[in-house]
Amino acid sequence: MSSAIQIHAGKTALAHIREHGLQAKDIAVIPAAAGGPKGLILQALDQWLFGEWLPSAERERSLIGASIGSWRMAAACHADPVAGFEKLANLYCEQRYTMKPSAHQVTEKIRDLLHDFVSGHEHEIVEHPSHRLHLIAVRGRGLLHEPKNGLHAKAGFVAASVANLTGRSRLAKHMERVVIGDARDPALWLKNKFDSFETHFCALTQDSLAPALLASGTLPLIMEPVRYIPHAPTGTYWDGGIIDYHLALPYSRISADAPTGLVLYPHFTDQIVPGWLDKSLAWRRAHKGPERHWLDNVIMISPSKDFVKSLPSGKLPDRKDFPYYGQNHDARIRQWQIAIAESARLRDALAAFVARPDLSLVKLF
Repeated sequence: MSSAIQIHAGKTALAHIREHGLQAKDIAVIPAAAGGPKGLILQALDQWLFGEWLPSAERERSLIGASIGSWRMAAACHADPVAGFEKLANLYCEQRYTMKPSAHQVTEKIRDLLHDFVSGHEHEIVEHPSHRLHLIAVRGRGLLHEPKNGLHAKAGFVAASVANLTGRSRLAKHMERVVIGDARDPALWLKNKFDSFETHFCALTQDSLAPALLASGTLPLIMEPVRYIPHAPTGTYWDGGIIDYHLALPYSRISADAPTGLVLYPHFTDQIVPGWLDKSLAWRRAHKGPERHWLDNVIMISPSKDFVKSLPSGKLPDRKDFPYYGQNHDARIRQWQIAIAESARLRDALAAFVARPDLSLVKLF
């Protein structure tokens, strides 16, 4: 029987696994990708990682996410992460909209979701004893700096899309990266400039948590932009996945600072797409480009193709399910809940690998 998971590793990470196996004490960073409902497929895996395996070897760890990835990492920082992930999944599944909701309606729905998710947990998330949480959002430049209405924003994103086609570096003229993160974490591997995007770092606090989570998951044109995040630069904010869709970041810098600086990346696909606008550009993949060495110390766990085929409709939950099921919300929710239940197979496969590493499951990036 084929495994429910597939594992990709950089050369440094693979050598480490061969010699030492996969041990919680060696994990320094956990990234979490944007991707909407696709992130639901990792629930049981996330619960095991943050509720059982990683706590068995307490150490300071950096958690960094964009969009739903930032929400997942906030769940990981709950005092009870197992309950945190379950609550997030339940709230996410229960989204119900009219056939053509306005941007205001979607924004208010997500704002309420996040309030229910983090209200009363702000202190434990921001001041977690060992996790250092970092949330990524995008701040507009040029036409996207202060768009007066949806049409102006649309024009700005059209211009950004055209610029991105000619080169990812040209997207930097239209938007900046903002990392709202734990001030206790020096994160030098991230703070030293590594690409063309202007990057701002500001402190994550109890009062900035909810606005930062909202900004990190604010879908362009589908939601209203976030205009204010406490302690962050003034401006107009959107989904962090626009720049950092699958978080193609310079992880290999971590190894230089720590002998046990491995990155464990639970992901819903075996592709690392740098930005949301790169999805259709098959040649623009982090594991194929000139920065592939950034992944030298990364271990990426993702569902196998056979696992995905076994899910309802043979695919992961995704945002297209909203229009596909329309007002039949109950049917969509049932399908998503089945997929979430199946995520236990991913958990069990990874736990089995940790107990007895099977190197035949590991492919080199």
